[in-house]
Amino acid sequence: MSDILITPDALAALLAEGDPVRVLDVRWRLDRPDGRPEYLAGHIPGAVFVSLDHDLAAHGEPTDGRHPLPEVAALQAAARRWGIGDGDTVVVYDDLSSLSAARAWWVLTDAGIADVRILDGALRAWTAAGLPLERGDVVPTPGSVTLSTGHLAQVSIDEAAELAASGALLDVRAPERYRGEVEPIDPRAGHIPGALNSPTTGNVDADGRFLAPEDLRARFAEAGVDAASPVAVSCGSGVTASHAFVALRIAGLTPRLYPGSWSQWSNHPDRPVATGPNPV
Repeated sequence: MSDILITPDALAALLAEGDPVRVLDVRWRLDRPDGRPEYLAGHIPGAVFVSLDHDLAAHGEPTDGRHPLPEVAALQAAARRWGIGDGDTVVVYDDLSSLSAARAWWVLTDAGIADVRILDGALRAWTAAGLPLERGDVVPTPGSVTLSTGHLAQVSIDEAAELAASGALLDVRAPERYRGEVEPIDPRAGHIPGALNSPTTGNVDADGRFLAPEDLRARFAEAGVDAASPVAVSCGSGVTASHAFVALRIAGLTPRLYPGSWSQWSNHPDRPVATGPNPV
């Protein structure tokens, strides 16, 4: 098991032992961004709800993208509200194969929290293990964590363009969006010229658990990623790219995140767009 991931049984043991662990429920999806109703209906005991749109993203101009990274001061205030203290283990989960939980992992790890884990298999794995849920809201005692920023690697829009030409920029959206056949939310359809397509949904198995490191390495190699060359990940707005970032780390690679992703690129009319199944 990767040091990024945690199993339901291991999490249950931590909670039973009373270790300093804070569990965050990060349910979100593109078609239903507010996961609070589902959280209130049933969540891991003690878990605090986190709004991806409000807590794990800033809100700027369209040219910044749909989910810019949050300012560290705002993130620190939110993390203290969730009850996180310095030295705590933080476990994040969702109900969608860890696609949004990975965004929380990336943001909190980048902010300097040393031990952030993703519940592998998401909430379904917890319930499949016969572990209990509780209803209602959890309001913890405020924490006192101190956050910084810049602990993980990322690229700017210009650096993403350069990597697409000279290294590997992995576009992890669905193939039809990459090809430009559909675009449900951003102003232009297609992909960054030179970007490779490898949907991040293929990085987990049918139960939503991440594939084994060797299987992930083979999958990325097949997509055109050279382990010896720089690689960055892009998606629609930086959320599912975080999931691919995690998968690359599990595979033993050293990825960088393009936070603005297609939502930023497509809002810059001067940036070229490619369509079809080929990178260029």
